[in-house]
Amino acid sequence: MLKNNKVAIITGASSGIGQATAKELASKNITVMLAARREDRLKVLKEEIEQMGGTAYYQVTDVTNVEEMERLAQHTIEKADRIDVLVNNAGLMPLSFINKRKIKEWDQMVDVNIKGVLYGISAVLPYMEKQRSGHIINISSVAGHKVMPGSSVYSGTKYAVRAITEGLRQEMNASHNIRTTIICPGAVATELTETITDEDILKAFNDREMKPLDSDNIAKAISYAVEQPDHVDVNEIIVRPTQQDM
Repeated sequence: MLKNNKVAIITGASSGIGQATAKELASKNITVMLAARREDRLKVLKEEIEQMGGTAYYQVTDVTNVEEMERLAQHTIEKADRIDVLVNNAGLMPLSFINKRKIKEWDQMVDVNIKGVLYGISAVLPYMEKQRSGHIINISSVAGHKVMPGSSVYSGTKYAVRAITEGLRQEMNASHNIRTTIICPGAVATELTETITDEDILKAFNDREMKPLDSDNIAKAISYAVEQPDHVDVNEIIVRPTQQDM
Protein backbone atom coordinates (compact mmCIF):
# COMPACT_ATOMS: atom_id res chain seq x y z
CA MET A 1 0.00 0.00 0.00
CA LEU A 2 1.27 3.46 -0.87
CA LYS A 3 2.21 5.85 1.87
CA ASN A 4 -0.60 8.26 2.73
CA ASN A 5 0.64 11.47 4.30
CA LYS A 6 -2.76 12.65 5.52
CA VAL A 7 -3.37 13.39 9.19
CA ALA A 8 -6.83 13.10 10.72
CA ILE A 9 -8.22 14.26 14.08
CA ILE A 10 -11.15 12.17 15.35
CA THR A 11 -13.21 13.32 18.32
CA GLY A 12 -15.25 10.85 20.33
CA ALA A 13 -12.62 8.28 19.40
CA SER A 14 -12.87 6.14 22.53
CA SER A 15 -15.85 4.08 21.32
CA GLY A 16 -18.41 3.47 18.61
CA ILE A 17 -18.16 5.32 15.31
CA GLY A 18 -15.09 7.27 16.39
CA GLN A 19 -13.16 4.16 17.35
CA ALA A 20 -14.14 2.34 14.15
CA THR A 21 -13.24 5.39 12.05
CA ALA A 22 -9.82 5.64 13.65
CA LYS A 23 -9.06 2.03 12.75
CA GLU A 24 -10.48 2.38 9.25
CA LEU A 25 -8.47 5.51 8.42
CA ALA A 26 -5.33 4.10 10.02
CA SER A 27 -5.71 1.01 7.83
CA LYS A 28 -5.46 3.38 4.85
CA ASN A 29 -2.12 4.68 6.21
CA ILE A 30 -3.66 7.91 7.49
CA THR A 31 -2.07 9.16 10.72
CA VAL A 32 -4.79 9.57 13.35
CA MET A 33 -5.00 11.83 16.38
CA LEU A 34 -7.45 10.29 18.84
CA ALA A 35 -9.46 12.64 21.03
CA ALA A 36 -11.89 11.80 23.84
CA ARG A 37 -12.20 12.13 27.60
CA ARG A 38 -11.46 8.50 28.54
CA GLU A 39 -7.69 8.18 28.47
CA ASP A 40 -7.65 4.46 29.27
CA ARG A 41 -9.60 3.70 26.11
CA LEU A 42 -7.50 6.04 24.01
CA LYS A 43 -4.33 4.25 25.14
CA VAL A 44 -5.77 0.86 24.20
CA LEU A 45 -6.94 2.11 20.80
CA LYS A 46 -3.55 3.69 20.09
CA GLU A 47 -1.85 0.38 20.86
CA GLU A 48 -4.28 -1.55 18.66
CA ILE A 49 -3.67 0.79 15.72
CA GLU A 50 0.10 0.54 16.17
CA GLN A 51 -0.17 -3.26 16.23
CA MET A 52 -1.99 -2.96 12.87
CA GLY A 53 1.02 -1.07 11.53
CA GLY A 54 -0.66 2.35 11.71
CA THR A 55 0.39 5.61 13.32
CA ALA A 56 -1.68 7.07 16.14
CA TYR A 57 -1.41 9.72 18.81
CA TYR A 58 -3.95 10.76 21.40
CA GLN A 59 -4.97 13.78 23.41
CA VAL A 60 -7.48 13.71 26.27
CA THR A 61 -10.02 16.31 25.19
CA ASP A 62 -13.41 17.66 26.23
CA VAL A 63 -15.01 19.02 23.06
CA THR A 64 -17.12 21.46 25.09
CA ASN A 65 -13.95 23.26 26.19
CA VAL A 66 -12.69 25.60 23.48
CA GLU A 67 -9.20 25.83 25.01
CA GLU A 68 -8.86 22.04 25.02
CA MET A 69 -9.91 21.90 21.37
CA GLU A 70 -7.30 24.52 20.51
CA ARG A 71 -4.68 22.45 22.34
CA LEU A 72 -5.80 19.35 20.43
CA ALA A 73 -5.12 21.09 17.12
CA GLN A 74 -1.76 22.42 18.36
CA HIS A 75 -0.76 18.99 19.65
CA THR A 76 -1.59 17.47 16.26
CA ILE A 77 0.62 20.00 14.49
CA GLU A 78 3.44 19.33 16.95
CA LYS A 79 3.21 15.55 16.44
CA ALA A 80 2.32 15.29 12.76
CA ASP A 81 3.08 18.71 11.21
CA ARG A 82 -0.33 19.17 9.57
CA ILE A 83 -4.10 18.62 9.84
CA ASP A 84 -5.83 17.28 6.75
CA VAL A 85 -9.05 15.89 8.16
CA LEU A 86 -11.23 16.64 11.17
CA VAL A 87 -13.96 14.14 12.04
CA ASN A 88 -16.29 15.94 14.46
CA ASN A 89 -17.82 12.75 15.84
CA ALA A 90 -18.34 13.35 19.57
CA GLY A 91 -22.04 13.47 20.35
CA LEU A 92 -24.81 12.75 22.87
CA MET A 93 -28.34 11.44 22.28
CA PRO A 94 -30.39 11.55 25.51
CA LEU A 95 -33.76 11.52 23.74
CA SER A 96 -36.76 12.57 25.81
CA PHE A 97 -40.22 14.03 25.50
CA ILE A 98 -40.15 17.78 26.03
CA ASN A 99 -42.71 17.69 28.85
CA LYS A 100 -40.23 15.62 30.88
CA ARG A 101 -38.26 18.90 31.13
CA LYS A 102 -34.81 17.28 31.10
CA ILE A 103 -33.13 20.65 30.87
CA LYS A 104 -29.67 19.47 31.93
CA GLU A 105 -29.71 16.94 29.09
CA TRP A 106 -30.78 19.65 26.63
CA ASP A 107 -27.83 21.77 27.73
CA GLN A 108 -25.43 18.84 27.34
CA MET A 109 -26.63 18.14 23.81
CA VAL A 110 -26.26 21.78 22.78
CA ASP A 111 -22.79 21.92 24.33
CA VAL A 112 -21.47 18.70 22.77
CA ASN A 113 -23.43 18.37 19.52
CA ILE A 114 -23.35 22.01 18.42
CA LYS A 115 -20.67 23.89 20.35
CA GLY A 116 -18.29 20.94 20.17
CA VAL A 117 -18.59 20.92 16.38
CA LEU A 118 -18.03 24.67 16.19
CA TYR A 119 -15.04 24.52 18.53
CA GLY A 120 -13.52 21.77 16.38
CA ILE A 121 -13.98 23.77 13.20
CA SER A 122 -12.55 26.87 14.87
CA ALA A 123 -9.50 24.98 16.10
CA VAL A 124 -8.46 23.43 12.78
CA LEU A 125 -9.56 26.02 10.24
CA PRO A 126 -6.56 28.39 10.61
CA TYR A 127 -4.16 25.52 9.87
CA MET A 128 -6.22 24.30 6.92
CA GLU A 129 -6.45 27.81 5.49
CA LYS A 130 -2.69 28.26 5.85
CA GLN A 131 -1.92 24.98 4.05
CA ARG A 132 -4.76 25.68 1.56
CA SER A 133 -6.29 22.25 1.95
CA GLY A 134 -8.41 20.29 4.38
CA HIS A 135 -11.54 18.25 4.95
CA ILE A 136 -14.04 18.79 7.76
CA ILE A 137 -16.44 15.91 8.38
CA ASN A 138 -19.32 16.50 10.77
CA ILE A 139 -21.53 13.72 12.09
CA SER A 140 -25.20 14.63 11.95
CA SER A 141 -28.01 12.03 11.89
CA VAL A 142 -31.16 10.99 10.09
CA ALA A 143 -32.70 12.92 13.00
CA GLY A 144 -31.21 15.97 11.30
CA HIS A 145 -33.57 15.29 8.40
CA LYS A 146 -36.74 14.27 10.24
CA VAL A 147 -38.07 14.97 13.73
CA MET A 148 -39.78 12.24 15.75
CA PRO A 149 -41.60 12.43 19.09
CA GLY A 150 -38.84 12.47 21.69
CA SER A 151 -36.15 13.70 19.29
CA SER A 152 -37.03 17.40 19.27
CA VAL A 153 -33.91 18.73 20.98
CA TYR A 154 -31.56 16.10 19.57
CA SER A 155 -32.93 16.73 16.08
CA GLY A 156 -32.48 20.45 16.65
CA THR A 157 -28.78 19.92 17.32
CA LYS A 158 -28.36 17.69 14.27
CA TYR A 159 -30.23 20.10 11.97
CA ALA A 160 -27.79 22.71 13.29
CA VAL A 161 -24.81 20.53 12.36
CA ARG A 162 -26.12 20.26 8.81
CA ALA A 163 -26.71 24.02 8.58
CA ILE A 164 -23.26 24.84 9.97
CA THR A 165 -21.57 22.43 7.58
CA GLU A 166 -23.41 23.72 4.54
CA GLY A 167 -22.60 27.30 5.51
CA LEU A 168 -18.95 26.36 5.92
CA ARG A 169 -18.98 24.71 2.49
CA GLN A 170 -20.22 27.89 0.88
CA GLU A 171 -17.73 30.09 2.73
CA MET A 172 -14.74 27.82 2.06
CA ASN A 173 -15.08 28.14 -1.71
CA ALA A 174 -12.77 26.71 -4.35
CA SER A 175 -9.96 29.16 -3.55
CA HIS A 176 -9.61 27.68 -0.04
CA ASN A 177 -9.65 24.04 -1.21
CA ILE A 178 -11.36 22.95 2.03
CA ARG A 179 -13.97 20.23 1.64
CA THR A 180 -16.94 19.55 3.92
CA THR A 181 -18.96 16.39 4.46
CA ILE A 182 -22.07 15.69 6.53
CA ILE A 183 -22.50 12.07 7.62
CA CYS A 184 -26.05 11.15 8.68
CA PRO A 185 -26.27 7.71 10.29
CA GLY A 186 -29.51 5.94 11.04
CA ALA A 187 -29.71 3.51 13.96
CA VAL A 188 -26.22 2.33 14.91
CA ALA A 189 -25.29 -0.13 17.65
CA THR A 190 -23.23 2.24 19.82
CA GLU A 191 -23.20 3.64 23.37
CA LEU A 192 -25.45 6.57 22.34
CA THR A 193 -28.63 4.97 23.64
CA GLU A 194 -27.02 4.52 27.05
CA THR A 195 -27.47 8.27 27.66
CA ILE A 196 -31.28 8.00 27.44
CA THR A 197 -32.97 8.37 30.82
CA ASP A 198 -36.58 8.78 29.64
CA GLU A 199 -38.17 5.38 30.35
CA ASP A 200 -40.85 5.84 27.69
CA ILE A 201 -38.20 6.41 25.03
CA LEU A 202 -36.15 3.45 26.24
CA LYS A 203 -39.18 1.16 26.00
CA ALA A 204 -39.74 2.22 22.40
CA PHE A 205 -36.09 1.45 21.60
CA ASN A 206 -36.23 -1.95 23.27
CA ASP A 207 -39.41 -2.86 21.38
CA ARG A 208 -37.87 -2.21 17.95
CA GLU A 209 -37.38 -5.16 15.65
CA MET A 210 -34.59 -3.96 13.41
CA LYS A 211 -30.97 -4.87 12.85
CA PRO A 212 -28.97 -1.68 13.48
CA LEU A 213 -25.85 -0.66 11.61
CA ASP A 214 -22.41 -1.46 12.95
CA SER A 215 -19.97 1.37 13.63
CA ASP A 216 -17.80 -0.04 10.84
CA ASN A 217 -20.55 0.73 8.32
CA ILE A 218 -20.32 4.44 9.14
CA ALA A 219 -16.53 4.35 9.30
CA LYS A 220 -16.41 3.08 5.72
CA ALA A 221 -18.71 5.89 4.59
CA ILE A 222 -16.35 8.41 6.19
CA SER A 223 -13.37 6.71 4.57
CA TYR A 224 -15.10 6.89 1.17
CA ALA A 225 -15.47 10.67 1.49
CA VAL A 226 -11.88 11.12 2.66
CA GLU A 227 -10.42 9.03 -0.16
CA GLN A 228 -11.94 11.04 -3.00
CA PRO A 229 -9.59 13.20 -5.11
CA ASP A 230 -9.21 16.80 -3.97
CA HIS A 231 -11.55 18.11 -6.68
CA VAL A 232 -14.37 15.80 -5.46
CA ASP A 233 -16.36 17.02 -2.45
CA VAL A 234 -18.84 14.48 -1.08
CA ASN A 235 -21.18 16.86 0.70
CA GLU A 236 -23.59 14.52 2.47
CA ILE A 237 -24.04 10.79 3.04
CA ILE A 238 -27.09 9.17 4.66
CA VAL A 239 -26.64 5.58 5.84
CA ARG A 240 -29.63 3.73 7.32
CA PRO A 241 -30.38 0.14 8.25
CA THR A 242 -32.41 -1.36 5.42
CA GLN A 243 -35.40 -1.82 7.74
CA GLN A 244 -35.37 1.74 9.11
CA ASP A 245 -38.28 3.74 7.71
CA MET A 246 -37.37 7.24 8.88
